[in-house]
Amino acid sequence: MSASTSVLSDDRLREFSTRFRGDLLRPDSPEFESARKVWNGMIDRRPAFIARCKSVTDVQAAIRFGRDNDLPIAIRGGGHNAAGLAVCEGGIVIDLGGMRDVVVDPAKRTARAGGGATWGDFDSATAIHGLATTGGAVSTTGIAGLTLGGGLGWLMRSYGMTCDNLIGADVVTADGQVVHASATENADLLWALRGGGGNFGVVTSFEFQLHPVSTVLGGVLFYPLARARDVMRFYRDFTKTTPDALTVFCAMMCTPDGVPVVGLVVCYNGPADEGERVIKPMREFATPIAGEIGPMPYTTLQSMLDAGFPSGLQVHWRSEFVTSIPDALVEASVSAFEHAPSPLSAILIEQFGGAVSRVARDATAFDNRDAEYNFVIVSRWANPADAAPNVAWARSTSDATKPYTNGRVYVNYIGAGEAPDRVRAAFSPEKFARLASVKRKYDPTNVFRMNQNIPPG
Repeated sequence: MSASTSVLSDDRLREFSTRFRGDLLRPDSPEFESARKVWNGMIDRRPAFIARCKSVTDVQAAIRFGRDNDLPIAIRGGGHNAAGLAVCEGGIVIDLGGMRDVVVDPAKRTARAGGGATWGDFDSATAIHGLATTGGAVSTTGIAGLTLGGGLGWLMRSYGMTCDNLIGADVVTADGQVVHASATENADLLWALRGGGGNFGVVTSFEFQLHPVSTVLGGVLFYPLARARDVMRFYRDFTKTTPDALTVFCAMMCTPDGVPVVGLVVCYNGPADEGERVIKPMREFATPIAGEIGPMPYTTLQSMLDAGFPSGLQVHWRSEFVTSIPDALVEASVSAFEHAPSPLSAILIEQFGGAVSRVARDATAFDNRDAEYNFVIVSRWANPADAAPNVAWARSTSDATKPYTNGRVYVNYIGAGEAPDRVRAAFSPEKFARLASVKRKYDPTNVFRMNQNIPPG
């Protein structure tokens, strides 16, 4: 530790601790090493300390302390961000893990959730009432990061993206003040929070619209990789006419024992008999080598992929939105996967459309309403020494598929160390300018810059 850091730790932190009711973890704290780790194992940063907040007052105090001492500030919700932005080097991590309560109002069909909650926390609370909202595809994901970046999930074709269901938020701004954002109060801030990322403040509480959801028809069917081109062409043709209740993702990946496969992952949000009629062409297309589709609780579907996305692997993600899947894209993606340097890597195609496309483009900061699919490149490996070829594979795969994309990217899938132009590619020039204007209003000095940053300009 440097002399300045030592002074900060010994003197200023002592004074800060008299105003902070949460837990302060310093480098010599027993929990520090585990607390500084995030989902992406590529990230190895050592903050000066970690402030585990228990209340909004704690968040306010931590922001003011970080700002007054000119410290980098990182905000940790679930810690699941692909780029590992929940931890900083030599600064303060404001950890919301102690603020995970979820309160459901079944009569109004709304829920309020703390900024540190995961989708597992959220879904468990809402499922008791037969309710849910669009919430990703892995239960260990934090609600904060997913929502603020847009929020893809199994229910998005039925009810829109996660951000479309965000109806209110309590936010601690850069000056340590608490503001409420809703359609009638600080509406510009709510607009920016609905897809603009973590640029505008620390969201300590999210309020969501809920929908009746209990049992869904879900599961996955696997086919040998040799059939990947056929499966992808079937997927393209089949999803052109699927109803809003059905969401299908296509994935090329390897099984736990290293066998490359292509899979179709399904969620039908409605009666099972209706769902069976809809997916009949899928069952008749080819005989799968593994997997099954059947009725299951929505919470089971939400956690079905958890084991495939463990914490600690080295990860570099990229994505490109596409409006169609021409044969040339099929060939480029299958060829790329066949040359992946790691058996832990995957290529996914996530189906958009439905309710996502019917939200007015100007209604939210999220800016890819016309996309039919999101083409996702997940490069993963275990040994840190293997970073170069695996990152290069992700980037070359992205380059090979670019001719078939609309030029836009998903802000939550921007990988670690990517250039600022990738953030700009998540928004139209007009929306980026509008987001920068909101940033100037709520964070004029860019206190919150450990994110996919939109500078105040």
